Amino acid sequence: MRHSLPDPDWPSAQEAAGSRLFSPLRVGSFTARTRAWVPAMVPWRAAEDGSVTPEVLAWYGRFAEGRPGVLVVEATGIRDIASGPLLRIGHERYLPGLRRLVETVRERSEGRTRLLIQLIDFLRIRRRPSRERFLGEFLEITDAHRRPGEDEAAVRERLLAASDVELRRLLSPREWEALEFGARERVTDTHLPHIAELPRILPPLFADAADRARRAGFDGVELHYAHAYTMASFLSRTNTREDGYGGSLEGRLRLPLEVYAAVRERVGHDYTVGCRLLGDEVIEGGSRIEDAVAYARALAAAGMDFLSISKGGKFEDARRPRVGEAAYPYTGPSGHECMPTVRIAAPGPFGRNLPLARSIRRAVRGDGRRTPIVAAGGIGSFALAEKALERGDCDLVAAARQSLADPDWWRKMELGRGCEVRRCEYTNYCEGLDQRHKEVTCRLWDRDWSRPDASGGISRSRDGRRRLLPPPWTP
Repeated sequence: MRHSLPDPDWPSAQEAAGSRLFSPLRVGSFTARTRAWVPAMVPWRAAEDGSVTPEVLAWYGRFAEGRPGVLVVEATGIRDIASGPLLRIGHERYLPGLRRLVETVRERSEGRTRLLIQLIDFLRIRRRPSRERFLGEFLEITDAHRRPGEDEAAVRERLLAASDVELRRLLSPREWEALEFGARERVTDTHLPHIAELPRILPPLFADAADRARRAGFDGVELHYAHAYTMASFLSRTNTREDGYGGSLEGRLRLPLEVYAAVRERVGHDYTVGCRLLGDEVIEGGSRIEDAVAYARALAAAGMDFLSISKGGKFEDARRPRVGEAAYPYTGPSGHECMPTVRIAAPGPFGRNLPLARSIRRAVRGDGRRTPIVAAGGIGSFALAEKALERGDCDLVAAARQSLADPDWWRKMELGRGCEVRRCEYTNYCEGLDQRHKEVTCRLWDRDWSRPDASGGISRSRDGRRRLLPPPWTP
């Protein structure tokens, strides 16, 4: 079914001033002016070496103009390795650009928006190969593939001539996956030395990154413990490591707690450190809300300053990519639950994931802790955001796609001009661009050439067909 956008019930300026959404909240070492939160989104505007570009500055400056209480910079790699146009913080050379980013947000928000940066680690994933290249070049030939007396060339020739049914029988499950989806490392691949050593390697890498974030001027860091990436994989029930860092709930929590401890020791207790984690993995054999509640209680007890709750977004149920492309963790059922569209089963996309945040918040409060809980997932109206706060689902309201549709929507609501909000239609046009690593835009404004950017011109996508920033809004 297709769900209609709910009544936004826009507030007057007076009603906004008296609302929970536009009230302040202490988050670790700082006070957020409002409960409005823009979560991390990767816009694909960094340089190929991971450094800040003018396009990155313009992007976050534009969000800052909407004056949310908190703005989170995209997933930023903690390793000094090539990872395409994704921001990185794994070396001192990134500091000047990151400082300019902080200064830009401070200036464009007039000091009213707090700025966090999300720190991420991820394992290697390869593009899906052609059948010919995989069988003729990439597949490691072992005795399991050979017939008596066959040399390697003969084995490859026979495999290339085999039908898909025969081939699936001849290859191991991981080999078949590498052919159909592209090879992907897992935290359970402890036969690989660099995977086995992750518990030793990651805590200092995250700590170094957090230290750079503090020196760059960010108000805090968000540790990425969600979706398809390394830390979430340690928390997953699918983590069967036998070295004390998997298997049991305590084992799965061990590295996330050690990473947090290393970060906290480095940046001190007067700096905000929180994390993004999953309330439900939405995959077969994955973690569910009862696991998430246990994780959240442990992380809050350790001293996390906030917990931002997401859902799904896993590789395990991703759609098979085309040859030459990599699997994308938001294309399957778990990805749809992460970013629910108007075409999803009842009860629909709007606030669909709030029950997860509510369960986690209730458990953390039951332990006597006041750790702020951030909720997200199809929240694009004042009425829904305010109701979530009033009901105790969360303490802060995160809206990614609605903020992309209209970065000024927070400010418009606060000024009593909600009728001017450009409302997200939840079609995931933006997600389709992200999947192809194209500069992310919104179809509601990326063909609007009527007004120039604040710079006086209109910045365009690489193909020249889309504008890269929403048209400016004058209060």
